[in-house]
Amino acid sequence: MSDYDFELPDARIALRPAEPRDAARLLTSYADGRLEDRIVRDLPQILAPGDRLVVNDSRVIPARLVGERLRPAGTARVELTLLVEDEPLRWTAFAKPAKRIGEGDTLRFPVPGGVVEGRVEARTGPTVTVRFAADPLAAGAMPLPPYIAAKRAPDARDESDYQTVYADPPGSVAAPTAGLHFTDRLFSALAERGIGLSRVTLHVGAGTFLPVKTEHLNEHEMHAEWGTVSAATVAEIAATKAAGGRIVAVGTTSLRLLESAAGEGVLAPFTGDTRLFIRPGFRFHVADALLTNFHLPRSTLLMLVAAFAGLARMRAIYAHALRHDYRFYSYGDASLIFADPR
Repeated sequence: MSDYDFELPDARIALRPAEPRDAARLLTSYADGRLEDRIVRDLPQILAPGDRLVVNDSRVIPARLVGERLRPAGTARVELTLLVEDEPLRWTAFAKPAKRIGEGDTLRFPVPGGVVEGRVEARTGPTVTVRFAADPLAAGAMPLPPYIAAKRAPDARDESDYQTVYADPPGSVAAPTAGLHFTDRLFSALAERGIGLSRVTLHVGAGTFLPVKTEHLNEHEMHAEWGTVSAATVAEIAATKAAGGRIVAVGTTSLRLLESAAGEGVLAPFTGDTRLFIRPGFRFHVADALLTNFHLPRSTLLMLVAAFAGLARMRAIYAHALRHDYRFYSYGDASLIFADPR
């Protein structure tokens, strides 16, 4: 695990995005080991006509609920992060602190002009199942990552800042953060350059922030995330590759979903859950480049980057970012990593 650990000063954790979004810094890593300090707005010049971006268009839902647990003996403050709506008004959620919540408890969350109540049907470790009397999203706020939420509360700016400009189907409880850097102006410049755009959907779960705690990576269990890759997107990617263009996965979520859909080595339409854990030794079939933010130490996302770039190259990228004051995590700067074609 020491291969995936590093020290990061708190001051380097971005609490707000760059303004404008496409002014974020972009550390570009080429297959020969060269590193260039660019900005996201340079993408049309870095990429070539005929290349294609693949973005994750999942929309973040207001999944963070703060309220109270009701018991005859008294109340207690509780927080939920909604994960999956198993059936109408019945949600699986992470609870904090989970030890304050038990089966049969009533939870109450404020909404304008009233409250939304829910009854706890089950609890397993940090996860609870709650049946609500009304839509709990009415009581929700943007589910900022724990390292931001620990420093400040979500506010009105986050409702737009923590959402990509192309977000469509709702379902994520964490933003596909590489996509936060894009603007309509940048997409126009990319299109004028002849760079294509395709969409996939992967609803990101809260497990994306969880560190790996097992000593051996093959013992780590990934949380399931639902995604879909359409036949149209598969055809667009195939045509791009046939013409000699490169596929640029925008974010680790897009990359994981594309590789899940290419489980047999050939990209095919896909709909369903994925638990794919990409780590060094993984053989990639679809993406030629990865655009991604700088990730948490000991996280599965950092291991994915090491698998794509190679462990030594990943270390060099992060060492450069630390030396040159790049901003880290969800609201931070980005890297563009070109795969070694070998």
